[in-house]
Amino acid sequence: MAKPKLLVTRRLPPAVTERLTATYDAVTNADDHIMSADEVIEKAQGKDALLVTPADKVNAALIERLPASVKMIATFSVGYEHIDLEAAKKRGYPVSNTPDVLTDATADITLLLMLGAARRAYEGERAVREASWKSWSTTYMLGIHMTGKRLGIFGMGRIGQAVAKRARAFDMEIHYSNRNRLSPDLEQGATFHADPEALLGVSDFFSINAPASPETFHWLNAARIAKLPDNAIVINTARGTLVDDAALIAALKSGKLFSAGLDVFENEPNLNPAYRELSNVFLLPHLGSATVDTRNAMGFKALDNLDAFFAGKPLLDRVV
Repeated sequence: MAKPKLLVTRRLPPAVTERLTATYDAVTNADDHIMSADEVIEKAQGKDALLVTPADKVNAALIERLPASVKMIATFSVGYEHIDLEAAKKRGYPVSNTPDVLTDATADITLLLMLGAARRAYEGERAVREASWKSWSTTYMLGIHMTGKRLGIFGMGRIGQAVAKRARAFDMEIHYSNRNRLSPDLEQGATFHADPEALLGVSDFFSINAPASPETFHWLNAARIAKLPDNAIVINTARGTLVDDAALIAALKSGKLFSAGLDVFENEPNLNPAYRELSNVFLLPHLGSATVDTRNAMGFKALDNLDAFFAGKPLLDRVV
């Protein structure tokens, strides 16, 4: 039988590419450029499915233009806000994602950001590299102690729970808000706040781990930042759209917040340039799932869903 024809919009890890080219007649993206909508439409001609990434804006206009040959869309990500699900449903496209496999990697990055923001890692590394560090001092570059502090987790799904597990090693007091309260065995002694507004006041560290949605767009705004304790630290490894950048930047400049640790940004990679001018923000370029093991697992999961579809079986991770 002829191999199913697949358009892969971005370059994938070598192990994933090896498997997909063995199974599919695939058009890949060797130089890893971001394809325009017109290029996607052109290269999708005659293809049976698309394998996309969060960098691709699979909006209604693009979906409406896809050729009749396309039967499925798989995304190399857990999040799927870059895909217009209603438009996909209208055309009868099943959509799959890659949950479960990046939980630990993203939780690790969350702890890295917490430590980096609390202990002024960016400032310290810069001082060493620029030779501005002259001597040890009792008051030089003092940070915030994590041990014993209150950690508020906004969104207690798989990643939020993994963050809480790691934070307990620092004897942090865990508070969380979620659409539904966890069972006692998952809660592990954490304090539940049905109203996320109440979570803010008990969050010396505030970790954003909720999904992007219309309800969470710019959720952390000026009014909510004002409810955080003075010298609080904000961490975001979810999506940049959950944070009002102007409000966060103003709070970092004013001293209301001690610092922030950010791995995701609205309109990334074109983040608000004011972040680059602040010394009290620890910035990473969306590295949450960026380990070899995790990215391979994400790619294999995407292929597992495609394999299931073309074998006439239910998708393992169907979004719509």
